[in-house]
Amino acid sequence: MSRADGCCTASGAGFAALYNVPAPAKVNWFVHVLGRRADGYHDLQTVFQFIDWCDWLDFERRDDGVVSREGGDGLPAEDLSVKAARLLQAHSACRLGVHIRLRKAIPAQAGLGGGSSDAASTLLALNLMWGLGLRRAQLMDLALELGADVPVFVFGRNAFAQGVGEQLAAVELPAWSLLVGWPGTGLSTAAMFGSDRLTRNTPAETISGFAEFLRSAQGARADAVEPAESHDAGLARTLGLEFGHNDLQPVAMAALPEIGALAAWLKARTGSRFVAMSGSGSAMFAPCDPGVEFGHVAMAPAWRVRKCRALLGHPLLGWASDRQQE
Repeated sequence: MSRADGCCTASGAGFAALYNVPAPAKVNWFVHVLGRRADGYHDLQTVFQFIDWCDWLDFERRDDGVVSREGGDGLPAEDLSVKAARLLQAHSACRLGVHIRLRKAIPAQAGLGGGSSDAASTLLALNLMWGLGLRRAQLMDLALELGADVPVFVFGRNAFAQGVGEQLAAVELPAWSLLVGWPGTGLSTAAMFGSDRLTRNTPAETISGFAEFLRSAQGARADAVEPAESHDAGLARTLGLEFGHNDLQPVAMAALPEIGALAAWLKARTGSRFVAMSGSGSAMFAPCDPGVEFGHVAMAPAWRVRKCRALLGHPLLGWASDRQQE
C-alpha cells in the first residue's frame, strides 16, 4: 500500500491537489464496556490496529470556498469526509474549498471504521493542502467532534484507547496477517450500544497490564505456535484468547445470526481458535497464516472476505506535526 501520490504543488503555501490518499480500516482486538456515562456515551477500553483494507480519496482545491464530493454511492451528501472538510474550514476561517473524490472499499456499518478513517484522512490532507499548519493535537480535537473513532486515525499509531475512545496510548503490535470477513449486512453502532443485552460492567484493565501481557506473549510465542501456523498468527491467537473480549459481540450475534456463520467459516479457514468481531460489528476477523487460500471455498454470496495485513502505523502518520509551532 502506497501513500498518496501525484501531489501537485500550488503557488504559495499548500497544494493544488492530493491524489490517492489512503484511509485504512481498523480492527479492535477487544472492546470492554466499563459503564454508561451521564452523557449517554460509554466508557470503553480497546486496542485499535490499522489494516491495509483502504478507502481512497482525491482532493482538488477550490478557490470559491465550496466543499463538494463525488463517489461513495449510498452515502449521504453530508458524509463524514464532507463534515470534516467543513469543520476544518470553519475552525481555521479558511476561504478555500475542496472537491473530494471518494472511492469506497470498506463496507459501511462493519465496525472497521471506514467513515471515521475517511474523515481523518480528510483532516490530514486538507491541513496540508490548505497550508493551515495545525498540529496533530489540534486535529485530534476536531476529530473528536466528528466521532469517537476518528481521533485514533489522526493519532496515527496503533493504540490502547480509553474514555469513549479518545484517550490514546501508542502500542507496538506486529504486522500479522488477518482474514477479515463482512456478512453483507451492517449494524447500527447506536443500536448495539443501546441494547438491553449489552454488558456494561467489565472491570477496567491498565495500559501497563496490557503492555506486560504483550511482552509475555511475545516472549512465549514459540510455545503458542501450532503446526502449520505462523509465529505471528500464534501470537495473535494468544493475544485474543488471553487478554480481553468484545462485549458488543453477543449483542451483535443476537441481532444478526449470520455473524455466527461467518465466524465459524473464518475459524475453519484459518484454524485459529481466536475469531473476533471488530468494534460494534458486523465484520469478523481471525489471525491467519500469510499463505492461507480461500478463493475456492464456498461462502454465502453476500459475504465479502479479504486477506489483510495489519499495519505498524497509519500510512499518513507523517502528515501532521507533533511539535509546537515556533
